[in-house]
Amino acid sequence: MPSQAGPTSGAFAGHLRPGALPALIVIDFVGAYVMPDSPLYGDGCVAAQAPAATLLGLARAAGIPIVHTNLWYQKGGRNGGIFFRKLPALACFEDGRHPEYCAFATGLEPMPGETVLTKQYASAFFATTLASTLTALGVDTLIIAGVSTSGCIRATAVDSVQHGFVPLVVREAVGDRAPGPHEANLFDLQAKYAEVVTLADIRSYLVTRRQGK
Repeated sequence: MPSQAGPTSGAFAGHLRPGALPALIVIDFVGAYVMPDSPLYGDGCVAAQAPAATLLGLARAAGIPIVHTNLWYQKGGRNGGIFFRKLPALACFEDGRHPEYCAFATGLEPMPGETVLTKQYASAFFATTLASTLTALGVDTLIIAGVSTSGCIRATAVDSVQHGFVPLVVREAVGDRAPGPHEANLFDLQAKYAEVVTLADIRSYLVTRRQGK
């Protein structure tokens, strides 16, 4: 599977081979990132919404495990600790404050049987059951979509490789506030932690896997 970002030669030219049992994780694709009045809104997040929905459809058709994450904080944000204090925009997700920001974005709503994990920090692995859930399912590869590239996507991809799952970050299906942090983080992820791939790559991977090739 060809990579789509990062160095292609030298000390950072290593590649990871996807495994036999992938899962898809859609990270934090909720209203706060696609509604213009939200402090977390970003054009890049809006641009990733339709590709992420397409990817979700591919995963459902392939019958692979699917996980969605969202964010929730108690009033005052105490369960968000220092992260909540550092990033005031996380108040969007305080209990009962902005239900429209907390709702999953159009086309990315979980279906029955898909796992939803609520988190308070950047990585979908931190203080959640994600690693144990994937391990129990026999998953070896994690396809990653969602927002934002420089935050929760990066943190989850780094933790994925550290937990022993091959991370595949789908370029079109992740987004950020601006092109600069988006591209810089995709470059760095490819160099050190993950494979940055396209929707077309994932489509081929899932078809090949189904055919047992």
